Order: sequence, then structure tokens, then C-alpha cells
Amino acid sequence: MSTYDPLYQTNCKNQPLPSSYWASQFPLEADIRQPTKADRYDVIIIGGGFTGLLTAFNLATMHNQKVCVLEANQVGFGASARNAGFALPTTGRLTPLNMVKIWGRDIASQVYQEYQNGVTRLEGLIQEHNIDCDKQSHGYLKIAHSKPAMETLHQGYEFAKKAFCDEKLSVITPNELKEHYLNMPHTHGAVRNQHGFGLNPLKLLSAYKALVLQAGVDIFEHSLAEHMPKIGNTHVVKVNDVLLRANKLLITSNAYGSKRFHPAINHKYIPILSSILVTRPLTCNELAETGLKTHQVMMDTRTLKYYYRLLPDNRLLFGGRGAVYGKDQNKQTYQSHLKDAMQNGFPALNSIETDYYWHGYIAATLDDHPHIYFQDGVGYAIGYCGAGVAFSTQAAYRLSQMTMSLDTPSLPIYQSAAPKVPFARLSRLGQLGFYHYAQLKDRLF
Repeated sequence: MSTYDPLYQTNCKNQPLPSSYWASQFPLEADIRQPTKADRYDVIIIGGGFTGLLTAFNLATMHNQKVCVLEANQVGFGASARNAGFALPTTGRLTPLNMVKIWGRDIASQVYQEYQNGVTRLEGLIQEHNIDCDKQSHGYLKIAHSKPAMETLHQGYEFAKKAFCDEKLSVITPNELKEHYLNMPHTHGAVRNQHGFGLNPLKLLSAYKALVLQAGVDIFEHSLAEHMPKIGNTHVVKVNDVLLRANKLLITSNAYGSKRFHPAINHKYIPILSSILVTRPLTCNELAETGLKTHQVMMDTRTLKYYYRLLPDNRLLFGGRGAVYGKDQNKQTYQSHLKDAMQNGFPALNSIETDYYWHGYIAATLDDHPHIYFQDGVGYAIGYCGAGVAFSTQAAYRLSQMTMSLDTPSLPIYQSAAPKVPFARLSRLGQLGFYHYAQLKDRLF
């Protein structure tokens, strides 16, 4: 298994694909194309995940642009096919209250709506193109792990209802949680958002790839991009000794970006490991004992959050933080910690087998929100903080608008460059300290 760490390694070329549950259900295509001759494009996009593919699709179909997508590994290698398949009406790490404190109510309300639009746009794509991605029932539950956490959740619910007029939120009492959703010990209620759902991210990504190819976009895989000096206003990218030129350059590789590709994204994010396990299918008795009655997506309120959902075949997916250092990501201790957490939440599954376990990186920015930015012919999208399945659709839409010099909302997520992370190579020490603090906080509060 890979010990790839984007904080220290230059790129992800030749890294093995994850042995995920998604890959077992939907194997990746073996047909790989690479550039064989010099060519010129309107736009070159680095990164073949959700954002890169959808941006390419928008540029080709809405704006008649000649586009190519360069993927250093294979479409399906990065976060877009490693995540838990949570399509959420949020992204970044700022709460609604924090957003209002930082930006004021008007700007925060518009940003909040952009996040909601991500889910709406994703659903529109699935319906319009008849995408089979194992979409599950609507509902995203934020479950309180303590009484103080429930008080905070309820305050956040009241605030969002008042500040943003969000009618999709509802409070779930402990009894309602047990009766209709799950019977988990040490839970104290929840807030449910109707605007969220689960899906198979690899199936979704593969559908995007098919749409992009149908639109006439070139997708080149195992094609590590090396950025060359500009020639006038022309961007030059070298791939396997082949020179590709374009008027505009977009970087959408997020946490899996090449460290030395372009100064626009160098040291602009902190890559953080997240891990996921998937059990064998639960029996009828196990479903009854756990009280699991829903296929809606769920997450707790801990600082170091756990997230979980029943898959279509009644396997339990359970995720949480991974190792701090990439070199440690395959150590058994991290899988054991995750399984212990699952068994604490679902004691009836104390001896259940784990059929799949994998991990991947999310990208966190210094100011805890995403940045979709374009300036002087170069654009990027980074910083979804692990919640990009839905918002990547909106990010791709806005990034394609920026690329074509069209007006976009005057919001900080679109108007400001991502801040540089100081002493980026030492950020793991800060992350380690934060994890120790968060563990203590989660035990006490």
C-alpha cells in the first residue's frame, strides 16, 4: 500500500490505486490515453477529479472551448473516488455563526446559498444525464455526542433558521433518533438537514468522465504535468516530453496537487488523512440490534468527527481521522482505532469483519473555507475540507465562469486567493498538537 504524502512528495505519479469498496463495485477502466504530439488548447486543466472534469465539461459544452484534462495518475486515484460519498449542503469548516462573525450576515448568507446550490446542481446533473451512482434517500443527520454538543447544535439550528431562513433543518429528539434512525449509545439528539444524501463517488466520477469525453475533451491519464515558463501569454505544460500550450491554466488537483507545479497553489493547503472502513453486509438481526433504520448519511459533533452510513447492500461504512504522517498511514494501529470507535458506537458489531479499509487526503486551508480563484490566466479550486462531493459542482461552474471572464458573485470564496500556510513542512507538528487537544475536548465535552 502507498505511503504517499503530498506535503513531502513532489507528485502522486505511479502510486497504487486504493483498494476501496467503491472500486470493488465499479472497477476502473483500463483504457488510458497519453499525449503523443504537441497541441494547443484554449484551457488546460490539471487534475481529473470532480472539479476538473466538471469544469472541462462546462467549458466545452457551455463555452465551446478546446480543453484537455491532465491526470498524473488515473481518474479515480484521488479524493473524488476515495471519499465516503456524502453529498452535503456545506463545505469548509466554518459554522454559520462563524461565517456571520467573519463576513457579516449578507455575505455569509450568500456563501451559505452557494453551498446549498452545490447539492441542487449535483441533483440536476444526476437527473439530466440519468447518472447511476447508487443515490440514496435524502437526509443528513448531525448527531450530538454529548448534552453540551446538543445545546450547541440547537443554537446553530436556531441561528441558521433565523439568519439564513433555512427551512430544510429540523431538530431530532433522542427518542425520535432511536425510533426512526439508529440506537447508538451516548447520543443526545440531532439536527437533520433534508438537503443531503449518499452516493457511490466512483460511479459518479466515471459518469462525469464519460460526459467529458462525449463533449470532445481530451483526458490524458498517467500524464504528469510539468509547468514550463510562459511564452508571452501562453502557458506551456510538458507531459512525457510532449509540449502542450494553452491560453489559460486551471489547477483542480486539491490535496493531490503536485508540490512544485505552480506557485499559485504551492503551500496553500494542509493535506490531512481521513480513513474509512466498510464491514460485511449486516444481517437482519444485526440491523435490529444496532437500531439502524435509515440509509441517510450521519456524522457526529466531535471535533475529530466520525461519519457513517448504511450502504445499499447494508454494509456499514464508518470513517474518521487517519494518521498524522503519511509514512504511518498503513500502520495497523489506525485501522484498529477506527474499528474501536465503530464498535463503541455500535456495540452489537463488536466482532464483525471489516471487508475494506482505505484512506485518502483532504485539503484544509488556513482560513477554513474553499477558494475558487482566477487571476492572470491561472485558476484553481482548493480547500473543500473533506466536503466536496456536492460543492465541487458549484465550484466547477463558477471556475468555468471565471475562466471565460464572466461575472461571479463578489464573495470571499471566489474573490480572495488562498492564504499561504507558514512553515508548511512543519504543519504536521501543529496537527499532532491539535489532535491531542481535540481528543481531550471530545472526552470532556
